[in-house]
Amino acid sequence: MLNYKIISKILGSLLWLEATLMFYCLIVAICYGEHDQLPFVWSILILVGAGELFRLYGRKASTSLGRREAYFVVTVTWVLYSFFGTLPFMFDNPSMSFTDAYFETMSGFTTTGASILDHPENLPHGILLWRSLTQWIGGLGIVFFTIAVLPSMVGGSVKIFAAEATGPIKTKLQPRLSTSAKWIWSIYLILTVACVFCYWLCGMDLFNAVNYAMTSTATGGFATTSGSIEAFNSKAEDYVCIIFCFLSGVNFTLLYVAVAKLELRKLFQSAEFKFYFLTTLFFTLFIMLELIGRNHYDIEHAFRSAAFQVVSFITTTGLFNDDASTWPHVTWVILAVCMFLGGCSGSTSGGIKSIRGVMILKVIRNEFKQILHPNAVLPMKIDGMNVPQSKRVTLLAFVGLYLFLALICAFIMIAAGIDNTNAMTITLSCLGNVGPTLGLEIGPTMSWAILPEWVKWVCSFLMLVGRLELFTVLVLFTPGFWKEN
Repeated sequence: MLNYKIISKILGSLLWLEATLMFYCLIVAICYGEHDQLPFVWSILILVGAGELFRLYGRKASTSLGRREAYFVVTVTWVLYSFFGTLPFMFDNPSMSFTDAYFETMSGFTTTGASILDHPENLPHGILLWRSLTQWIGGLGIVFFTIAVLPSMVGGSVKIFAAEATGPIKTKLQPRLSTSAKWIWSIYLILTVACVFCYWLCGMDLFNAVNYAMTSTATGGFATTSGSIEAFNSKAEDYVCIIFCFLSGVNFTLLYVAVAKLELRKLFQSAEFKFYFLTTLFFTLFIMLELIGRNHYDIEHAFRSAAFQVVSFITTTGLFNDDASTWPHVTWVILAVCMFLGGCSGSTSGGIKSIRGVMILKVIRNEFKQILHPNAVLPMKIDGMNVPQSKRVTLLAFVGLYLFLALICAFIMIAAGIDNTNAMTITLSCLGNVGPTLGLEIGPTMSWAILPEWVKWVCSFLMLVGRLELFTVLVLFTPGFWKEN
């Protein structure tokens, strides 16, 4: 049986942390003197009360946390954070349905960036900051953030990290996970502050600079205006967004080694980074030529728009500086591939991750060699390290399950009357935590408000499953998880 007392103790502490995050938004609401002050007060009080009830139930809990408890805690934390995260939206706008509020919050914490809000610029500043903050905290992981800030709050942190971390190969900087978490979050914070400064330098006001910096480095995509980055009509801001979104799609452990230790050559010694960089470069050049030849863009405009959209899609950010729905349809295929691939493992981006792309290419290469040399023993090495057979089996299971989920959910949406292109890209967008879609009903610059309510719940589930890389969530639905032994 699961140890519910230790689970309750951890959840209670985590809800207190969410209340603290809302408190910062309350301060902003007070500073601007807007009507979202009371919604945040009530939300914080409810969160504190719920957190205390959980902590009260788990007050005499042991410190032992097993593997099953870790998977349960991670999944339930993301569900509860999204549940309580709806409160400011619903108190501020009582006409908003719980479905819409939950969709918006889950989209925030999973850094998907899909929104049901047609005009976010009409929201008060505190609520806008809350949307951006959900993405920033969700970028590297809610529990991972807690391990960095308050390591004593979460017992069994190594098991929890394994359940929440992205990518098939986990790397650490320091022997202690809490120390590694602090270094990684320090890089994340420095990147965010630098992004704020660059946006501000390019002409954004401070509030917008902070919001866009959080959603850019979290590769989330929530915007403070319905026009996203395009609304500012600034080439400089476009390039700032491209650079910081691209950097945020790099493995943060690799970024630490390359930047903090001044070993930039380590970047191009990484097979995953080379795959990520070359894929981005090739797709950018392909779309750039398409835009010059078919849409008659000038060279700079074509490069900037192509680079922005490719980086936005491959890092699963979802911000836009151009309407990709007006581009040649062949570019949609490229952007859909970007949705599927995603950035690097250990980054804030979604998708299947570039490391799995590298592994798939190596498996294919080995298969060709095996045909010619049937008795050969062919190791798979990435960055000089041998990848065991168990990781290859996990890769096959992950990609197979990812495609199976995508096909089933796309089929359900097509059966519900959603057009084929939208159905497929909505599914890929949610599973990959991308945000925008490609199609006529819901284009890359449109909100998701017109979706039926039950489809929004399917999308919310896909966002969670995609963010926690399938198995962490889906294992809870297996009979074996709930058996005593």
